[in-house]
Amino acid sequence: MGIGELVSRAGYNTLDTEDERMKTGIHPKYVVSTVHCACGNSFETLSTKEEIRVEVCAACHPAFTGEGSRRVVDTEGRVERFKRKYQNYGK
Repeated sequence: MGIGELVSRAGYNTLDTEDERMKTGIHPKYVVSTVHCACGNSFETLSTKEEIRVEVCAACHPAFTGEGSRRVVDTEGRVERFKRKYQNYGK
């Protein structure tokens, strides 16, 4: 199924005339990009950048690994600050 068929199924008009087509020269080029995670995992995707570095990916994120209740992804010590702030609350 091509994009034209998807567009027509969705109820949109297809772009038939030259005036209605997308402008050329203003859209970024998509290249095959390699994504590198801090855990050592890497995979390829399409992006406007050739290389992307991330801290957390689907291979190491707690929500995807099943460790969601045992581990929390901490950014900049927010969890520790919260625990210190409310350690005596309710006692």
